[in-house]
Amino acid sequence: MLELGVKLLLAYLIGTLLGSLVLGYLRGVDIRAMGSGNAGATNALRTQGKLFGFAVLVIDIAKGVLAVLWLPTAVLPGIGIDPQVSREWLTVACGFAVIVGHVYPVWFEFRGGKGVATVVGVVAAVDLHLLAPMLLAWMAVLLLSGYVGLASMVTGCVLIVSAILTQPDNLPLLTFCVCVAAFVFYTHRANIARMRHGQESRVRRLWLFRPRAT
Repeated sequence: MLELGVKLLLAYLIGTLLGSLVLGYLRGVDIRAMGSGNAGATNALRTQGKLFGFAVLVIDIAKGVLAVLWLPTAVLPGIGIDPQVSREWLTVACGFAVIVGHVYPVWFEFRGGKGVATVVGVVAAVDLHLLAPMLLAWMAVLLLSGYVGLASMVTGCVLIVSAILTQPDNLPLLTFCVCVAAFVFYTHRANIARMRHGQESRVRRLWLFRPRAT
């Protein structure tokens, strides 16, 4: 059980390295004091430009991939490999831990991003086949509605459905997908409230259907 605890902690700490806050520190800005106040790639793009936003996206995706592909099989000094710990469960647990670290980073007053980019990295590393339906759903909802938050929440639901259709007997994977979807909804609770009151920002340039001028 020592291996489980140490690797979950390491996965969480990897998640706390937010691209927007690390790069923002180097630039002398705090993304959380700009735009929507979120420390994710979307707000970084809106407030700091395309190159900065892309760099943040790459970092946040990469740490999800790293936590899943490296940690579960890594032989850590003094820890080793515990044969009683399921590699499948450890993999998805590390994946979820890195997402939590991104959303609630201990180094940044527990104020992080929404975790969507890191979810993409984790899912790509856990099962690449689940990534395409997620990305297609995200893009379709974004194009039709203009709401990034809504696209992210629908993507969480699509993740569950895709896992059920492709690997219905994979309990670790299904559990992970359900937990991720629930967590994405939780982190977007403010977006839900703003959408209900018609106050949520839209990505206007990606609308397929725009209101006609009257």
